[in-house]
Amino acid sequence: MEIHDLIVVLGPTACGKTALAVQMAASMDAEIIGADSRQVYRGLDIGTGKDLAEYNVNDQEIPYHLIDILDPGQDYNAWQFQRDALDACIDIQERGKLPLICGGTGLYIESFLLNYPFNPVEPDANLRAELEELSTEELAARVDEFRPGLSDEDRNNRHRVMRMLETELSKPKETPDVLDYSIKNPIVFGIDMPREIVRQRISDRLKSRLDDGMIAETEKLLRSGVDKNWLFKLGLEYRFLSQYILGELTYDEMYSGLETSIHRFAKRQMTWFRRMEKRGIKIHWIDGMLGMEEKLSSVSQIVSRKAHEGH
Repeated sequence: MEIHDLIVVLGPTACGKTALAVQMAASMDAEIIGADSRQVYRGLDIGTGKDLAEYNVNDQEIPYHLIDILDPGQDYNAWQFQRDALDACIDIQERGKLPLICGGTGLYIESFLLNYPFNPVEPDANLRAELEELSTEELAARVDEFRPGLSDEDRNNRHRVMRMLETELSKPKETPDVLDYSIKNPIVFGIDMPREIVRQRISDRLKSRLDDGMIAETEKLLRSGVDKNWLFKLGLEYRFLSQYILGELTYDEMYSGLETSIHRFAKRQMTWFRRMEKRGIKIHWIDGMLGMEEKLSSVSQIVSRKAHEGH
């Protein structure tokens, strides 16, 4: 299967990806495929920044895919995203539209563009029981043997390090699963913004989201029966807010810890995108400080040049 004329918009959190992607979709007759590991879940709206109200341009609803497709607590990973994104691209393409992937989960985007082979690993109950005996620190130390350089957030996330260790220690039950597709003319755009501006936007957005009811949203999830450990493993907003709601952190501890974690997360995202470039993915960086019309003009020039090169 060949995917042709795929557009991608990526960038760190709070850089304005959605706003640009929606405007591009309106002008290109495109449909958006979300590439965000948390926006797949229903009910996680404010904390994940879905901004669904933005998917409307001049009373034109912009169709989107892979957003609000799962209930909280269900598992989702890059292997599943790769398949879902392919299905969405085929569907969009067969209807004569343009697929446009937008998000900040670098692993999802990279695995789809490079068609990574995956060995799906099912949870092993016996192995899990053995690992439960280890402390989080001991689990992280064992993960370091396979994956040096764990972030502080990952290192302190028990569920995450345990799953990493399960993946490394479990033998694949089948040969690598490779999907049969190619991408003919992908054009990848990244939003580039000075780090200090991103940091300020993150801080401003955190205040706004708290004012808009992000704590109440998390309380509702907990009251509805969503496992607190599942929220912890999501990290960032839902981890810190759950800890605050459950009395494990003061408001000030929650706020400062969350703000710092999001700043670090944005830095890790940019590191991942730069690594994607080293792996052969050409990213056309758009100046995030430009106005929307100027950004769209830059995008249009690059798309036109790429189309000309293709003939």
